[in-house]
Amino acid sequence: MKKLLLAILIFSSAIHPLAYPAVNSQIVEIYDLTEDRIVYEAGAFDVTAIASLTKIATTITAIETIPNLDETVTVTQRILNTVRWDASVAGLRAGDRLTYRDLLYASMLPSGADATHTIGIVSSGSLDAFVGRMNELAQRIGLVNTHYVNVTGLDADGHYSTADEVRRLLQYSLQNPVFRQVFTTKEYTMSNGRTVYSTLYRYNADAETLSKILGSKSGHTGDAGYCLASLVDVNGHEMLVILIRAERYGESFYNVIDTSVLISFLDSNFEDRLLLEEGILVRRVPVQLCKTDAVEIFSDREVMKYLPSDYDFRGLSIRWEGLDELSYRNKPGDFIGTVSYYYHDELICAQEAYLDQPLEFDMRKAAEENLGSLAILAAAALLSVLIILAYIVVTIRKMIKRDGS
Repeated sequence: MKKLLLAILIFSSAIHPLAYPAVNSQIVEIYDLTEDRIVYEAGAFDVTAIASLTKIATTITAIETIPNLDETVTVTQRILNTVRWDASVAGLRAGDRLTYRDLLYASMLPSGADATHTIGIVSSGSLDAFVGRMNELAQRIGLVNTHYVNVTGLDADGHYSTADEVRRLLQYSLQNPVFRQVFTTKEYTMSNGRTVYSTLYRYNADAETLSKILGSKSGHTGDAGYCLASLVDVNGHEMLVILIRAERYGESFYNVIDTSVLISFLDSNFEDRLLLEEGILVRRVPVQLCKTDAVEIFSDREVMKYLPSDYDFRGLSIRWEGLDELSYRNKPGDFIGTVSYYYHDELICAQEAYLDQPLEFDMRKAAEENLGSLAILAAAALLSVLIILAYIVVTIRKMIKRDGS
């Protein structure tokens, strides 16, 4: 088996590099869930306060640790007294009897600290114990720059994460159907008849922006600024947009404005690009001693990738890992190798190649090859004979000369 890199260069006229729009948010990450890759980031690996994006961790921890989300619990005044005066609340009252499921929506949609405190204290006995479970979750999924000290995200020493790890946590959480349902809901009526609404309404998001955002969690503190973690659909690709440290100007909230701007930019400048057509010759495998000189392998599909308008036309490469030659011993249906298509160093797709034709032995080629070998052997034999004869002649001459003397 041998490996060969075959680069296909597709030249085109020069394209100016794509410039991302200026946004107010200091920290940004855009992640394509469909292709599992970062599309754009700015400061996404910087450790920062994350405000109520923390409640993503609170919610998934509750879902994974509470056995029965439809169990009814009672909100007490003691619990409400633990909520800081400056925390956002869902308007729960002492004596309210709600299910844990109700509390998940009250925590995520209006970002209610009264709901998160109720979840933490009732389910785990104390907020500290519940926060410990949140940190265990972070460690389990490999978040090395994340640490929680409360369930709300209010600024505190030792409470931090990064935009990239918020995205990784959200990506993990969205695999849970209960979490996804909560995250993508914009209004919810609890079992006591009270309705809670997404903070997107509070931030004066227009109908067009709301329609583009499938689900979200917002946040705001002095250290974190205005934040928004959103699940959006762009050209059939699900993407996560994480924004931290945005500002507010009058009644304008830049966490929502920036998200809308970035969605529009992606929608206008990204699409699935055709890198290689189906049926293009991608490899010729030589065949020995057969009527066929080589087996040709063609692309069995269109090779597509979701790319910006300034993508590198020369970035496609095709790599072959398989037999370096074939012979009449290979039969139809034999696996002969794999063709892999890469955009730079990123694997796009691969196809397996099988021999699809019989390879018929060619007597003429074999004879020609054997005749060549026989000629070499004959020449070598003749040379040996001549050397022996020369030796004999020299020896006889020496004997005659000796006898004559």
